[in-house]
Amino acid sequence: MRLKPLPSTEFMRRVKKLQSELQREGLDVFVSYSSECESAASRYLTGFWPFFDFSCVIVPADGEAVLVTGGPESLEFAKGFSRVPEIKVNPLLVETSAPDWVPDVSGESFSEILPKVCGSVPKRIGIANWNIFPHILFEDLKKAAPGADFVPADDVFLKVQMVKSDEEIPYIVEAYHIAEEAMKAALSEAKPGKREWELEAVARSVMLKMGAEGMPYPSWVCSGPNTRLSLCRSTDRVLNKNELVQFTFGVKYMGYCGNMCRPFAIGKVPEDARKLMDVALEAVNYALKAIKPGVRASEIFDGYYEILARYGYENFTLYGPAHGTGSSEVEGLWLAKQAEFTIQPNMLFNIDVWLSDGNIGLRYEDGVLVTGGGVRELTGYRREAIVL
Repeated sequence: MRLKPLPSTEFMRRVKKLQSELQREGLDVFVSYSSECESAASRYLTGFWPFFDFSCVIVPADGEAVLVTGGPESLEFAKGFSRVPEIKVNPLLVETSAPDWVPDVSGESFSEILPKVCGSVPKRIGIANWNIFPHILFEDLKKAAPGADFVPADDVFLKVQMVKSDEEIPYIVEAYHIAEEAMKAALSEAKPGKREWELEAVARSVMLKMGAEGMPYPSWVCSGPNTRLSLCRSTDRVLNKNELVQFTFGVKYMGYCGNMCRPFAIGKVPEDARKLMDVALEAVNYALKAIKPGVRASEIFDGYYEILARYGYENFTLYGPAHGTGSSEVEGLWLAKQAEFTIQPNMLFNIDVWLSDGNIGLRYEDGVLVTGGGVRELTGYRREAIVL
């Protein structure tokens, strides 16, 4: 079952909020880039999630937002799903191996689109998704605005996203609920002789039956020596008794991500894994108490680092104890040593503690929504050293 879609007024609110940030930063226009696997900007601002083709969202500092995609298929697709009224086609946004179209297909370059959207040729252009923005599109933009300054604008966009609206919260809560139910189902099926991919399939099935659109990243199950990898894929490996197993599951539900991770063992937890579990759980429980309004992110990181250092584990981790999430699985707001932001109500985090000694590794991950006095836990099932 799915909730009703967000109203168009919510997308209008986001665009207006972004325009206020653009004006504050002295930017004439914002241009984002989205693909199927990196869809957050398009989905967040217009409701449209591209696949095969790609999309850009153009938001002038004053005026109406415009969705740009490629090819006749995506134009019709976008008309059915986008919440912004104006949609344009730039042929450079078509799929990698585009067909020779039978009907006549027209499109516009950014040289034609940008002045229409902005009312004139912009002088300062903010680019979101800076590190994946395609070279060919960037060159087209430069032709559209010769001599303009191009500025990375991911931080500008994050200011719009980082505090969730009340309208978003029901979708967020449901995303995490689905992730937790998928975790419960996969744990109930975990037995010696099961293959990693079979247990991933159990989780995927539950996600889809409960209304998930898919996953924000490829979920995986890893076991034994495979657990040493922070990022992995489910393999044909068979689960054995008395070894470490890791479940890493993510759900995409109506544009929002829900994530949950648990390590466990069948029979007995190996001693080296038990020590990692105990330290990781101490760090998770610390983060649950430390994340609250008014606290600087760097302070929370310092406390996390002190816990790891106490056990000689400070080099066993890759990053701080939590990160922002929402439309993307990781949406900025890392609780890091150099982080300067302060925790605010309605920020959304994944407490994400990854530890590895080089031979084995494990991750506990749970979603939390910041409230007036602390956090609302969105997942919490068996936050413990799980033994089946």
